[in-house]
Amino acid sequence: MMTSVSLFDQFESPVLMGLPLVIISLSVPLILYPQLTPQWLTNAYSAIQSWFINRATHQILLPLSPAGHKWALLLMSLLVYLITINMLGLLPYSFTPTTQLSMNMALAVPLWLATVILGMRNFTTRSLAHLVPEGSPTALIPILIIIETISLFIRPIALGVRLTANLTAGHLLIQLIATATFALMFSSPPTAMITVILFVLMTILEIAVAMIQAYVFVLLLTLYLQENV
Repeated sequence: MMTSVSLFDQFESPVLMGLPLVIISLSVPLILYPQLTPQWLTNAYSAIQSWFINRATHQILLPLSPAGHKWALLLMSLLVYLITINMLGLLPYSFTPTTQLSMNMALAVPLWLATVILGMRNFTTRSLAHLVPEGSPTALIPILIIIETISLFIRPIALGVRLTANLTAGHLLIQLIATATFALMFSSPPTAMITVILFVLMTILEIAVAMIQAYVFVLLLTLYLQENV
């Protein structure tokens, strides 16, 4: 008897001996990066990693004032962590935790809320002034306050949904193309070769998407922080 397999089964956390493997997926990035040592000479991997982190830190902190540079360690740790998780999720028999909206919201909401609290504590008047655009008619101020408040609370939802939707769509397309390749392998080999090429191109695109979406997630947090420092 054949059992039906859903395309969304790949987004369920695999379980081995009753233990969810998502715990391993979340902890693996901590093992891949070398620890600090007193040695002056490092290997090529550490040198490339340091160069990437320095360049990314420069780009992300460029629009921030010096007060926002205190967030450098947090933002770069988040960027490297998201990139690693997204990339590891493309390996066979692996799991991508960032395809789960619950995890992405658990990252987005506290960080967004921290930027809002920071702005309210240090620049209360300026933060509240963002709710009313300059030059707004007096009659429209109540409506504008409601709209700006809603847009403010939508920000963390947009962060989490954007990351989840982009990674989920890419994984679904890869699985669809792979399924078509296996189905056409014996019935139509020339067509199967075309789907193999599409599969390789889609995998390369998904690698780029995994890196870009992690960068966009951190960049948007930086823009929210810029408004509150």
